[in-house]
Amino acid sequence: MDERNWAGNLTYAARALVTPRTLDELQELVAGAERVRALGSRHSFTAISDTEGLLVFLAGLPDVGTVVVDPHVGTATVGAGAAYGAVAAELERQGWALATLASLPHISVAGAVATGTHGSGDSTGSLASAVAAIEYLDPQGEVRALRRDDPDFDGSVVALGALGIVTRVTLDVEPTYRVRQDVFTGLSWESVEQHFDAITSTAHSTSMFTRFDEGGIRQAWFKSRAADGPSQTFGAAPATGPLHMLEDAPTESVTDQSGVPGPWLDRLPHFRMASTPSRGAELQSEYLVPRSAGRSAMDELRRLAGVMAPVLQVAEIRTVARDPLWLSSSYDTDVVAFHFTWLLDEPRVYAVLPAIEAALLPLGARPHWGKCFVARASELAPLYPRWDDFRRLRDQLDPGRKFGNAFLEGVLG
Repeated sequence: MDERNWAGNLTYAARALVTPRTLDELQELVAGAERVRALGSRHSFTAISDTEGLLVFLAGLPDVGTVVVDPHVGTATVGAGAAYGAVAAELERQGWALATLASLPHISVAGAVATGTHGSGDSTGSLASAVAAIEYLDPQGEVRALRRDDPDFDGSVVALGALGIVTRVTLDVEPTYRVRQDVFTGLSWESVEQHFDAITSTAHSTSMFTRFDEGGIRQAWFKSRAADGPSQTFGAAPATGPLHMLEDAPTESVTDQSGVPGPWLDRLPHFRMASTPSRGAELQSEYLVPRSAGRSAMDELRRLAGVMAPVLQVAEIRTVARDPLWLSSSYDTDVVAFHFTWLLDEPRVYAVLPAIEAALLPLGARPHWGKCFVARASELAPLYPRWDDFRRLRDQLDPGRKFGNAFLEGVLG
């Protein structure tokens, strides 16, 4: 099989990739496989989705494009293989919305949820925090359904695909709303240090782009649900035109930055659904640090600016609200997320990551499960208070490790 991930840095080792057309077919495949994993949008930069057995691609299931809204409880049930952008478009058509979206609308619902992917906002949780119910296939191919009040629910949402093949997800929704996006340049480190909480709370979603050098925050993107936009600029200047966070990248791919309110799905992501997200030729890493340690983390990363500079395209600083999901990077604590877009150069990027982790993991940083990191199970376990609970749940549900792979063996033990 010659299938590669989005960045092109990984060729999957699976013996075959199958696109089942019915749930019955998927159940038969899962029940009969010795090893099986689900493949989403291929936006992970590691082998988290890989297997030595069978890969199943869920986009061919008949309900993948269906969005069933329950207006009485404010939820929408969607096919796990659907892209968030497609779900958002259908929700908007029906007059509904999600509270947040990730930078890329191209990612699949199941893959994003399983890895704790997020957008930004002081009071906004990760995409997984909006999950109200989940259905997945167990090793026998039987459907298991869990709701938010079930005992094992919090361990089964951000689960890295280790418990089964997710088929349907029910998400919290709200009536549709409008968002404006305003971009500013030249935000100094002094302003960030003095006004960090005010900066991140001045909009529904705030992103700050930097290289951690003396240039400070090169761009600050404010996504506001208020019609008037940010009330303070903290010494930054309004951008004179649309900007891409990556140098010399085409601005046609970014969402509207004019300050004119528009549909939530056209402003909350950084990139348009119809465009190639980011630059394409890149690797990514992300570490989420307890908010109480956020400024210390920034100091450490500024100290490492020279180490990172040869391979760093840009870094992004965002905030995410806490959630109760056991393996979530924002489990039980509000966090500051430090995202890195690297050159597509694995040897040099992985040579830099140990220095970053040596600085950030002692502060409580948890890596994004779908991006590049080097920490192993022994280093990760102390960062997650419900780590042993998840291992027991995995042992109970998949004792034969049908849904396991080498990546999970390394990071979960």
